[in-house]
Amino acid sequence: MIEIKASMAGTVLNVLVAAGDEVTAGQDVIMLESMKMEIPVDSPLNGVVQEIKAEAGDFVNEGDILMILTT
Repeated sequence: MIEIKASMAGTVLNVLVAAGDEVTAGQDVIMLESMKMEIPVDSPLNGVVQEIKAEAGDFVNEGDILMILTT
């Protein structure tokens, strides 16, 4: 189980995948907005999206878990 965490505080603009989707290493899975900049959050490994813990409009802090993958 792999936790994808927010790299900085910001607002979730888009969740680019859904539970059950297969993702590849480096694929953007969530787009954050912070200080009027869009910050992509990518998958560190190949895997399957197990659970999404954030949705568009949510404010997240650095280190918050956004998504859980299984390999």
